[in-house]
Amino acid sequence: MERRTDLLSGHPAGAEGRPRERADAARNRTKVLDAAAALFAAGDPRAVTMDDIAKAAGVGRGTLYRRYPDTTSIALALLDEHERRLQGELLRGAPPLGPGAPPGDRLAAFYAAMVDLLDAHIPLVLGAEAGGARLTTGAYGFWRAHVRMLLAEGGVPGPDVLADALLAPLASEVYSHQRGQGRTPAEITAALTTLARALLPEGPVRPT
Repeated sequence: MERRTDLLSGHPAGAEGRPRERADAARNRTKVLDAAAALFAAGDPRAVTMDDIAKAAGVGRGTLYRRYPDTTSIALALLDEHERRLQGELLRGAPPLGPGAPPGDRLAAFYAAMVDLLDAHIPLVLGAEAGGARLTTGAYGFWRAHVRMLLAEGGVPGPDVLADALLAPLASEVYSHQRGQGRTPAEITAALTTLARALLPEGPVRPT
């Protein structure tokens, strides 16, 4: 079985997919994540510092830095559960989000699911993508591989280039700007669905 690193701790995952940790370490982790979630939601997540989080959590700087090197890694830890759930649905869920639907239907469903994720957790995503970190995360690599697969299944030329282009509208700053301009999640989803249908018109499911 492939050995996986858990985003919540940065350490190898245990048999159940989560690392085993001491009770005091688990309590500190919970305090840090709860404090960070509150700070990210209260204002501009990009302005939150490690000192802010340590003070709000009531832990020392050393305790905080031993587990998380920066605020981006904390935001990624908070997002991890939500992103894993969506990844599981893409791999094993019911169509059209999961396998068994035409590529265009799956791309449209993926866009809708990502808009839901962004709208529910935009402060966290903004924090996780601070400093251009978006393109280096494991989640982005997963989304890119999924979109590239759908493009290839649909016979669209240049899937390696187009995969990044099709993910660009899902960047947190783009989404936050659109919402700030008064665009609703339904409007954004409808526009992205139009894009998906233009590239991948409805058709039969291709064998994988």
